[in-house]
Amino acid sequence: MNTFLSRLNTIFAFTLSVMAGLTFCCFLTTAFNEHKAPVYIGTGKAIVKNVPDYSATREKNDLGFVVFDMQADLSRIFNWNVKQLFLYLTAEYETKDHVLNQVVIWDKIIKRGENSVLDYRSSNTKYYFWDYGNGLKGNNNVTLTLSWNVIPNAGTLPKIRGEGSHKFKFPNEYSTNRL
Repeated sequence: MNTFLSRLNTIFAFTLSVMAGLTFCCFLTTAFNEHKAPVYIGTGKAIVKNVPDYSATREKNDLGFVVFDMQADLSRIFNWNVKQLFLYLTAEYETKDHVLNQVVIWDKIIKRGENSVLDYRSSNTKYYFWDYGNGLKGNNNVTLTLSWNVIPNAGTLPKIRGEGSHKFKFPNEYSTNRL
Protein backbone atom coordinates (compact mmCIF):
# COMPACT_ATOMS: atom_id res chain seq x y z
CA MET A 1 0.00 0.00 0.00
CA ASN A 2 1.22 3.48 -0.76
CA THR A 3 1.60 5.93 2.06
CA PHE A 4 -0.23 9.22 2.24
CA LEU A 5 2.92 11.19 1.28
CA SER A 6 3.60 9.03 -1.76
CA ARG A 7 0.00 9.51 -2.99
CA LEU A 8 0.30 13.26 -2.38
CA ASN A 9 3.57 13.29 -4.33
CA THR A 10 1.89 11.46 -7.26
CA ILE A 11 -1.01 13.90 -7.34
CA PHE A 12 1.38 16.87 -7.16
CA ALA A 13 3.57 15.53 -10.00
CA PHE A 14 0.51 14.82 -12.16
CA THR A 15 -0.86 18.32 -11.51
CA LEU A 16 2.47 19.92 -12.47
CA SER A 17 2.59 17.87 -15.68
CA VAL A 18 -0.94 18.91 -16.64
CA MET A 19 -0.19 22.58 -15.85
CA ALA A 20 3.00 22.46 -17.96
CA GLY A 21 1.03 20.94 -20.84
CA LEU A 22 -1.70 23.58 -20.56
CA THR A 23 0.90 26.36 -20.43
CA PHE A 24 2.54 25.00 -23.58
CA CYS A 25 -0.85 24.83 -25.35
CA CYS A 26 -1.55 28.43 -24.31
CA PHE A 27 1.85 29.45 -25.68
CA LEU A 28 1.04 27.80 -29.02
CA THR A 29 -2.06 29.98 -29.46
CA THR A 30 0.15 33.09 -29.87
CA ALA A 31 3.50 31.57 -30.88
CA PHE A 32 3.20 32.50 -34.55
CA ASN A 33 2.09 36.12 -34.15
CA GLU A 34 4.52 38.50 -35.85
CA HIS A 35 4.27 41.34 -33.29
CA LYS A 36 5.16 43.91 -35.98
CA ALA A 37 3.87 47.45 -36.33
CA PRO A 38 4.69 50.40 -38.57
CA VAL A 39 6.75 53.17 -36.97
CA TYR A 40 7.39 56.74 -38.09
CA ILE A 41 10.58 58.36 -36.81
CA GLY A 42 11.89 61.80 -37.70
CA THR A 43 14.52 64.18 -36.41
CA GLY A 44 14.34 67.88 -35.86
CA LYS A 45 17.62 69.16 -34.53
CA ALA A 46 20.92 67.30 -34.42
CA ILE A 47 23.92 68.84 -32.67
CA VAL A 48 27.37 67.42 -32.00
CA LYS A 49 29.80 68.69 -29.37
CA ASN A 50 33.38 67.77 -28.57
CA VAL A 51 33.57 67.35 -24.80
CA PRO A 52 36.14 65.82 -22.45
CA ASP A 53 35.54 62.34 -21.16
CA TYR A 54 36.06 62.40 -17.42
CA SER A 55 37.83 59.07 -17.28
CA ALA A 56 41.51 58.48 -16.71
CA THR A 57 42.48 59.47 -20.26
CA ARG A 58 40.73 62.88 -20.36
CA GLU A 59 40.43 62.63 -24.15
CA LYS A 60 37.78 64.62 -25.98
CA ASN A 61 34.94 62.61 -27.47
CA ASP A 62 31.88 63.43 -29.52
CA LEU A 63 28.55 63.91 -27.76
CA GLY A 64 25.45 64.05 -29.95
CA PHE A 65 22.12 65.65 -29.15
CA VAL A 66 19.05 64.68 -31.17
CA VAL A 67 15.49 65.95 -31.05
CA PHE A 68 13.17 63.31 -32.51
CA ASP A 69 9.55 62.72 -33.45
CA MET A 70 8.03 59.26 -33.23
CA GLN A 71 4.59 57.87 -33.96
CA ALA A 72 3.52 54.24 -33.65
CA ASP A 73 0.38 52.33 -32.78
CA LEU A 74 1.43 49.25 -30.83
CA SER A 75 -2.05 48.30 -29.60
CA ARG A 76 -2.44 45.44 -32.07
CA ILE A 77 0.63 43.72 -30.59
CA PHE A 78 -1.09 43.22 -27.25
CA ASN A 79 -3.07 40.03 -26.75
CA TRP A 80 -3.84 37.87 -23.75
CA ASN A 81 -0.26 36.51 -23.70
CA VAL A 82 1.59 39.85 -23.82
CA LYS A 83 2.34 41.18 -20.36
CA GLN A 84 4.38 44.22 -21.42
CA LEU A 85 6.58 45.70 -24.14
CA PHE A 86 10.08 47.03 -23.59
CA LEU A 87 10.68 49.66 -26.29
CA TYR A 88 14.06 51.12 -27.18
CA LEU A 89 15.21 53.60 -29.81
CA THR A 90 18.66 52.86 -31.18
CA ALA A 91 21.02 54.88 -33.30
CA GLU A 92 23.25 52.88 -35.63
CA TYR A 93 26.18 54.40 -37.47
CA GLU A 94 29.54 53.56 -38.98
CA THR A 95 32.91 55.15 -38.19
CA LYS A 96 36.37 54.62 -39.60
CA ASP A 97 37.32 52.55 -36.53
CA HIS A 98 34.16 50.40 -36.26
CA VAL A 99 31.83 49.05 -38.91
CA LEU A 100 28.80 48.99 -36.61
CA ASN A 101 28.09 51.24 -33.63
CA GLN A 102 24.77 50.95 -31.79
CA VAL A 103 23.62 53.32 -29.07
CA VAL A 104 20.34 53.14 -27.15
CA ILE A 105 19.16 56.73 -26.80
CA TRP A 106 15.61 56.26 -25.47
CA ASP A 107 13.52 53.50 -23.87
CA LYS A 108 10.10 52.92 -22.35
CA ILE A 109 8.07 50.10 -20.79
CA ILE A 110 4.41 49.78 -21.79
CA LYS A 111 2.34 47.42 -19.65
CA ARG A 112 -0.87 45.75 -20.78
CA GLY A 113 -3.77 48.14 -20.33
CA GLU A 114 -1.65 51.29 -20.66
CA ASN A 115 -1.80 53.61 -23.65
CA SER A 116 0.16 51.89 -26.42
CA VAL A 117 -0.17 54.63 -29.03
CA LEU A 118 3.09 56.58 -29.21
CA ASP A 119 2.98 60.19 -30.36
CA TYR A 120 6.16 62.00 -29.40
CA ARG A 121 6.99 65.35 -30.93
CA SER A 122 10.24 67.25 -30.38
CA SER A 123 11.42 64.83 -27.71
CA ASN A 124 14.95 64.78 -26.38
CA THR A 125 16.96 61.62 -26.01
CA LYS A 126 16.80 59.95 -22.62
CA TYR A 127 20.43 58.82 -22.59
CA TYR A 128 23.67 60.45 -23.70
CA PHE A 129 24.70 59.79 -27.29
CA TRP A 130 28.46 59.29 -26.80
CA ASP A 131 30.95 58.24 -29.42
CA TYR A 132 34.31 57.30 -27.96
CA GLY A 133 36.32 59.18 -30.54
CA ASN A 134 35.29 61.67 -33.17
CA GLY A 135 32.87 59.60 -35.24
CA LEU A 136 29.77 61.80 -34.98
CA LYS A 137 30.95 65.09 -36.49
CA GLY A 138 29.96 65.09 -40.17
CA ASN A 139 28.57 61.57 -40.00
CA ASN A 140 25.82 61.49 -42.60
CA ASN A 141 24.62 57.93 -42.13
CA VAL A 142 23.04 57.68 -38.66
CA THR A 143 19.92 55.47 -38.62
CA LEU A 144 17.27 55.58 -35.90
CA THR A 145 15.19 52.44 -35.38
CA LEU A 146 12.57 51.52 -32.80
CA SER A 147 12.69 47.94 -31.51
CA TRP A 148 10.86 46.13 -28.75
CA ASN A 149 11.00 43.02 -26.64
CA VAL A 150 7.68 41.27 -26.07
CA ILE A 151 7.40 40.05 -22.48
CA PRO A 152 4.82 37.22 -22.53
CA ASN A 153 2.99 35.36 -19.79
CA ALA A 154 4.21 32.08 -21.29
CA GLY A 155 6.66 31.45 -24.12
CA THR A 156 9.67 32.96 -25.78
CA LEU A 157 10.94 36.55 -25.52
CA PRO A 158 11.04 37.79 -29.12
CA LYS A 159 13.08 40.83 -30.12
CA ILE A 160 11.24 42.75 -32.85
CA ARG A 161 12.44 45.64 -35.02
CA GLY A 162 9.74 48.12 -36.01
CA GLU A 163 8.80 48.58 -39.65
CA GLY A 164 10.39 51.90 -40.48
CA SER A 165 13.56 53.79 -39.73
CA HIS A 166 15.00 57.25 -40.23
CA LYS A 167 18.42 58.33 -41.52
CA PHE A 168 19.89 61.69 -40.60
CA LYS A 169 23.27 63.38 -40.47
CA PHE A 170 25.18 65.30 -37.88
CA PRO A 171 26.58 68.73 -38.79
CA ASN A 172 30.15 69.13 -40.05
CA GLU A 173 31.03 71.59 -37.26
CA TYR A 174 30.99 71.27 -33.51
CA SER A 175 28.43 73.34 -31.65
CA THR A 176 29.80 75.75 -29.07
CA ASN A 177 26.58 77.12 -27.58
CA ARG A 178 24.64 75.65 -24.67
CA LEU A 179 21.59 73.55 -25.33
